[in-house]
Amino acid sequence: MNQEIRELINKYLRSINEAEDISIAEEIWSSSPDVSFIHPRGHEHGWERVKEGFYFGTMRDLLSKRRLELVGDVAIQNFGDIAVVEFYWDFNATFRKDGEPLNTKGRETQVLHRTKEKGWKIVHVHYSNMPVTEEKAGF
Repeated sequence: MNQEIRELINKYLRSINEAEDISIAEEIWSSSPDVSFIHPRGHEHGWERVKEGFYFGTMRDLLSKRRLELVGDVAIQNFGDIAVVEFYWDFNATFRKDGEPLNTKGRETQVLHRTKEKGWKIVHVHYSNMPVTEEKAGF
């Protein structure tokens, strides 16, 4: 079971890195109007909004080259047909408009749902920047 989830995570990385090919994302996301994606540029509800707002509006249209990589281990917690996945990442990209580089580091939680017909699918993603540790920061 965890191997199937690890394969899904690898496809998720590809879905970001190859955002022009939406078929990769369509393979791993639930098409439900109940899915959600919380990211620094927005909060998308429903697969169509995730596709339009995040994959097209941010990844494809704003960035030309993208490289999302895992940093460290992936934590997987199974709860029957629900799984929670946590990981840290490093993201390098190039802004399409001016060619400026972008590097961000962050952490992500994904909620997956398994169905008999379609296997594991992403139903929720929440990602954020790395934690801040300075005194009086991050409130």
